[in-house]
Amino acid sequence: MRTPSRSLVALLALSGVLTATPSSAAELATAYVDVAVATAWVSPGLDRPVDAPAVANPADIRKWTADMTLAQRSALVGRLETQALYGTPVRILERRGDWVHVAVTGQPTPRDPLGYPGWVPARQLTGSAGFAALRRSRPVATVTSASAWLSTDPAGRHRETELSSDTRLPVLARSGSAVLVATPDRGGRWLPARDVRVGDTSAGASRPTGADLVRTAKMFAGLHYLWAGTSSFGFDCSGFTHTVYDLNGITIPRDSDAQKAGGRPVYRSDLRPGDLIFYAHDHGAGSIHHVGMYIGDGYEIDAPANSATEESPLEIVKVDEHRYADEYAGAVRYL
Repeated sequence: MRTPSRSLVALLALSGVLTATPSSAAELATAYVDVAVATAWVSPGLDRPVDAPAVANPADIRKWTADMTLAQRSALVGRLETQALYGTPVRILERRGDWVHVAVTGQPTPRDPLGYPGWVPARQLTGSAGFAALRRSRPVATVTSASAWLSTDPAGRHRETELSSDTRLPVLARSGSAVLVATPDRGGRWLPARDVRVGDTSAGASRPTGADLVRTAKMFAGLHYLWAGTSSFGFDCSGFTHTVYDLNGITIPRDSDAQKAGGRPVYRSDLRPGDLIFYAHDHGAGSIHHVGMYIGDGYEIDAPANSATEESPLEIVKVDEHRYADEYAGAVRYL
């Protein structure tokens, strides 16, 4: 494990959050995730011994999920909030010991206008004025494959970190087969050109079709469920739909209830590929607890939750035969 970077400590000290919460949004500092995936917790210190790979720097999400039993995975409910990918800016809300309360940008939620809130280890964040400037001025490389390796050389012989799909980094240069990107903590590094899309990823830059969303969603079929997951190492249901849309240039809320509230309602008989389908307690009349994506021909794709005894991969299933079929609570469209 690494201790918090000096740049982050200085950033925290300047913003006043080493000892107190900033008094206004204007005073909030911005830091950047400097692990492949930072996991945000409900409060500091909820991590267990089995969670050590998730709270370390570097983080090893594959080892973390592989080492957990199903019961340990199920026990993440109530412990975790969300995840943030390498290079993602977070707004610093406060500091408590070795933990930092942040708002993850790019994950809209009614809970905080700044982004999705949660606690992350300070060791997984860094402050970088140079990286911030490059994010404002350079094109963006978005990882569009299931994952991609960050390397020190364009041929990819010296790999450093496996990055999740939807990781976004500023572009410094390009070669025929690789893209040189800026990083928040180690200077320039290379990504395979085949694994990224370079260009404007803002909403509306190139409006996707339902077929585009379905194609992206199917890339993750079979991936195992992870509560609070927003990376291609493991999704929860709304983290999956949020990420699929995000990869196609559309930002939707992070959580399923907010996703339902933010879209245009559609009748079940008018479902189109890319529409989101929701399920609620009390046979569809209660609170929203699950979301999936319609992919056409009566099928949807979703990330169903694990139980303590059964592991649930991301799957394609008929809407009428879904495990929550009797809890159907409507559908919305964002396209």
